[in-house]
Order: sequence, then structure tokens, then C-alpha cells
Amino acid sequence: MVRKECQHLVATDQRLFAEPFTPERARQLDTDPDLAERVEAFVGRFGRLQDTLGDKLLPVLLAALGEVPAAAIDNLDRAERLGLIASSDDWMTLRKLRNQMVHEYVEDPAVLASALQTGHGFVRVLVVAAERLMAEVERRGWLK
Repeated sequence: MVRKECQHLVATDQRLFAEPFTPERARQLDTDPDLAERVEAFVGRFGRLQDTLGDKLLPVLLAALGEVPAAAIDNLDRAERLGLIASSDDWMTLRKLRNQMVHEYVEDPAVLASALQTGHGFVRVLVVAAERLMAEVERRGWLK
């Protein structure tokens, strides 16, 4: 599931950001249904991968490693110390960014464009985190 989510996010990212996402493009969302669908797919896939990794896979992996899963920020801090993610601070930024992309969707084209461009810049962070978590699972032989 994680691999598929990564593939789908990367594919959507490539299609949406073939050119920079500007406030002008954000203003086109009401009149360009294809663009609106790509934005919706990107935001959904970005959030879904982040949720899958941070809220589902990470707590299970930490428990399997003998750690006691706790609040999300504590799990992220442990994951950083274990080298499973690069930065818990970046991860918290990703959570805020996801919320901004969703809530600013209708409100302000400049804020939406900025949030989407920033999200585009963080896609690699999510994919690398997924690769690290999956590599740990595979290294330990826990994947069927």
C-alpha cells in the first residue's frame, strides 16, 4: 500500500507541477475542472501518504521495535532518533502544510499556490521517509 501511495503521489506531482503552480493557476481552478482535479488528487494523495506513514505504519513499526507508541510528535521524535525519518520538525511542517492546502483551497489563490509549491518541494521528503520505513520493515523480514 505504501509503495502504491508513493507512486500515485509522484505521478500526480509530476503532472500538476510540470510548470510552477502560481496564483494565476490557482485562480483558474473554478474554470478548469482538469486542473482542479489534479490539485484535489495532489492534496489528497499528499495527506493520505503522510497519514499512512505517520499514523499507521510508524506506530506499528515502533511497537515492533520494542518502543511504546505515544503521541504523534513523540513517535516522530523517536523515528528521527532511530534514523527512520530525517526530521520530526519537517514532519510537523508537513502536517501544517497539508492543513493549509485543504483549508486555503477556496480562500486565497496566493496562499494556496504557495502551499502547493511548498508541498511539491516536500514530496521527496515523504517518499524518502516511506522508503526508509519500508526498508526497515524489509530488513527485519516483517513484510510478507
